Amino acid sequence: MNGARSIGIGQILEIGAAWLLAIIWLMPLLYAFWSAFHPAEFATKFSLFAPLTLDNFREAWDQAPFARYYLNTFLMVTSVLVAQLVLCTLAGYAFARLEFVGRDVAFALVLVQLMIMPEVLIVENYRTMSHLGLVDTISGIGLPYMASAFGIFLLRQTFKTVPQELEDAARVEGCSRLQILLKVYVPLARPTYVAYGLVSVSYHWNNFLWPLVITNSVETRPLTVGLAIFGAPESGVDWSSITAATLLAVAPLLVAFLLFQRQFVQSFMHAGIK
Repeated sequence: MNGARSIGIGQILEIGAAWLLAIIWLMPLLYAFWSAFHPAEFATKFSLFAPLTLDNFREAWDQAPFARYYLNTFLMVTSVLVAQLVLCTLAGYAFARLEFVGRDVAFALVLVQLMIMPEVLIVENYRTMSHLGLVDTISGIGLPYMASAFGIFLLRQTFKTVPQELEDAARVEGCSRLQILLKVYVPLARPTYVAYGLVSVSYHWNNFLWPLVITNSVETRPLTVGLAIFGAPESGVDWSSITAATLLAVAPLLVAFLLFQRQFVQSFMHAGIK
């Protein structure tokens, strides 16, 4: 009885701690929703009778070129994701199924890249983009991230779980190696692609420091940099408009996560080291 009681108390404490952390994490987002949908005078005054409004979103949209920021961010995120999926698929399959000299050493070097923070390479990346003439371009924002060590590792682990018999059967049917990859491995790794796509899109959608360094004009600025300029103190601090602009920036990510959260969780549950 004492053991059962202690287990019950432990579970209650775990659930309580989880709810507490969830509430702490949600508080800034809840405040952003409150401030964005209420007039400025109610930004710090919480009243059940406060009127709702969409004027903050209209003001934010009119005061900054968010349409252009959205387009720049979409083009950058899409190009990076497509390049990552292609390169990581090919590299992940090679490390999982092909035998070649130096494979383990090469994979170890890929894993080493996971320990290097991207910010460490900002100066060298800027120098490289300058030599290539890609400063202040959307390509210059995405090019340093188009080969992902994390994506290679994740897909390699997923491909290793595919039974070798499926590949052998496809080879007997006359499929080439590329056809085997596209018709056997890629469909079976669909949850992993969804999860990795969400991680990649969310990271590059929210990436701030490198786009701030490499861009100089409205024509190339992504949402994060545009939002920082919009909320700068010299532009005037209007919390209602700033929170409305913040929700405009994060809304696509919130919708994507709500739609694909099950695939997101299941993929990482099955992507452990084999």
